[in-house]
Amino acid sequence: MRAQFVMSEIGVGLRRNLTMTFAVVISVALSLALFGGSLLMRDQVSQMKGYWYDKVNVTIYLCNKNDAEDSGKAGTSGTGSGGGAGGALCGKGAVTTEQKQQIEGELKKLDIVQTVRYESADEAYKHYKEQYGHTALASTITPDQMQESFRVKLKDPEKYKVITSAFAGRDGVHSVQDQRSYLDNLFRMLNYLNYAALGIMMIMLIVALLLIVNTVRVSAFSRRRETGIMRLVGASSFYIQVPFIMEAAFAGLIGAVLACAMLGSGQYFVIDHGASLRDKMELINFIGWDSVLTKLPLVLVIGVLMPSLAAFVALRKYLKV
Repeated sequence: MRAQFVMSEIGVGLRRNLTMTFAVVISVALSLALFGGSLLMRDQVSQMKGYWYDKVNVTIYLCNKNDAEDSGKAGTSGTGSGGGAGGALCGKGAVTTEQKQQIEGELKKLDIVQTVRYESADEAYKHYKEQYGHTALASTITPDQMQESFRVKLKDPEKYKVITSAFAGRDGVHSVQDQRSYLDNLFRMLNYLNYAALGIMMIMLIVALLLIVNTVRVSAFSRRRETGIMRLVGASSFYIQVPFIMEAAFAGLIGAVLACAMLGSGQYFVIDHGASLRDKMELINFIGWDSVLTKLPLVLVIGVLMPSLAAFVALRKYLKV
């Protein structure tokens, strides 16, 4: 097979169907950019999970005098709206020194516990003022209203329910709070966004495949005389089909290159420079270029194979050779 002939046929096909080829390139580029972006979003969510789950604590809040008083009022009125579930558990009074020592001792004996840190009411009040001192509500809070607590770091954050089941509802314990619950809501939202991107990518992919099939049909129809002559002189089916498949692969390659450029530009201008989310959102551990570069070869391969296979299937149906 002469490479010069194949390349000339590819050039002829691209020139004859320039607008449809352009539409194929844009559709492939957008669909592959969304595909690569969804893969990067998945990496970002996984990296954020590993980063934040390693930092979250399970907090055991202890009863103070205010909780005990609220629980007593709730019991007297019979409504229980003031103290809530936590206040109702503090009906036996504020936590005692013996109860604190017992809770701390049991926590340190658990194999899943990595560290245990006690935070006094004064320390809690200091941290509260540091975070919310600028708000109007901060002026109404006093140190005696703050709760003592144990900040528990687990070796495996997935096993936070062990702490909850062991200490929730005990005397002196107001509530057990796992910070993962807040992060799970964030990650759930990010996953939904990722699914939405995948859905749009599938729609764009279908559009691209339909455009490729139609482009191949038009190209095959416009060159039906040439293919008929080639068939009469003994050319094989594969020899006749190769230029059409190469046209689709070439258009897909250009679209894949554009998709790679979009992904690289997003990482450079949005994450690292320009808008620089990495500097503006320091609490988020963004993915780096290593994640982007590992996705680019996959995008290029799919960009070439997908149009080639679509063209091959279309030729078997519409090009009778």
